Amino acid sequence: MEQKGMIADYYSSEQEATGQIEGYMEKTIIVIETAVRLAEEIGSSAIILSGDLCFEEVKTNIPIYHAFSDQKELINHLIFSGGGKGVRTFTDKMINQSYHKLEELENIAAIEHVLGNISEGTVVGIIGSIDSCAIVVHDLKENEMVKKIRECEERVSSDVVRAVLTICFDVATKGREGKKVGTALIVGDAEEVMQRSHPLIINPYLGQTPEDSNILEEHNWESVKELAQLDGVFVISEDGRIHAAGRYLDVDARDINIDKGLGGRHVSAAAITRDTVAVAFTVSESGGVVRIYIDGKELICIDKPQRCIPA
Repeated sequence: MEQKGMIADYYSSEQEATGQIEGYMEKTIIVIETAVRLAEEIGSSAIILSGDLCFEEVKTNIPIYHAFSDQKELINHLIFSGGGKGVRTFTDKMINQSYHKLEELENIAAIEHVLGNISEGTVVGIIGSIDSCAIVVHDLKENEMVKKIRECEERVSSDVVRAVLTICFDVATKGREGKKVGTALIVGDAEEVMQRSHPLIINPYLGQTPEDSNILEEHNWESVKELAQLDGVFVISEDGRIHAAGRYLDVDARDINIDKGLGGRHVSAAAITRDTVAVAFTVSESGGVVRIYIDGKELICIDKPQRCIPA
């Protein structure tokens, strides 16, 4: 009798849990439908889902993206959702660490906008966990990250900024062949930067055709990420031509004030922007942090950049 009672209690608990999950899913669909109606009414440029949410039941013409804070979650999504048809249930701990911060969703929207994946305007975000949901409306025009990156475009082509940041974000989040990689790309005022540096290796871009030495050509990105494993910096013109890789910057960095703990790569990158009108993009090997320097100072720090994929 005692064993039967235990079995009955088990099935009762299981049914109760199933009912709770079904109730949660119904509420989630209502929240998502509400967010979609809001996005359509205000003419949003995109909808970003962040957290334990499924979008299978709702249809809209607005582009939809799933946000992921690291590559492991992205892989889990692709494996367990059948290629983009849902989001796997993550642990509360992972959700709390990754998705329950408004700032993170705003940064994801800003990154995708800067990279040209989301057009300018408002973005509706839906942040969800196993027990709560929130709808967020964010105006990209007011985003601080977007504003600061736009400052780079006063010196460097916006297409070049987009290409360089795409490479930096890939290096920061994926590394190279499973290893963490740090690098620096000095963009703009290339002739002056070349004069203020010397080669550590034979220049792999010497004698290359314009097509094979332009960072705007996507087929060159893999070679850039491969060469990022070597010491030295890349020197790139404001229109995207890669002049050299593996250069050592000959700068006096004694008066450069940057965050403690950063190494010579960041100090010299900041210093070269003080002495020239170049913009420096760096990736920290230890933490995967992307920084941009202008006029000898840090313009922006993007800590562990997060990406999203189309739903």
